[in-house]
Amino acid sequence: MSDHACRTGARPRSLPLALATALLLAACANTPNPDTQIAVSRAALDDARSADAAEFAPLQLKAAVEKMDSAERALRAKEPELARRLAEQAEVDARLAAAMARSAKSQRAADALQEDIRVLRQEIERKAQ
Repeated sequence: MSDHACRTGARPRSLPLALATALLLAACANTPNPDTQIAVSRAALDDARSADAAEFAPLQLKAAVEKMDSAERALRAKEPELARRLAEQAEVDARLAAAMARSAKSQRAADALQEDIRVLRQEIERKAQ
């Protein structure tokens, strides 16, 4: 800036352009690459499958798979923003399916333990008599 501009408070004409460029770069930096999101979503789907979501959360797993398929179609159709959004939704559905499956398996194990405890108590009562 020139001395005159500093004394009068005038801004250089390139400042608005610099600010606009900085904002654009910041916005681009915050938008994840759809390929990266698709990879993350695939990993979430693999996790859901390994958690037996097909057995314990089939609807949520199906939703995740369908959204993942749609994301891949959108990516092939050169619609990266749609692909990223669908992949994000697929990831959320897959994580939900995995959590529901793990919860159901934990509940099943807890129920089995409760039954074992009930049988043991009956044995103790029977032997005490």
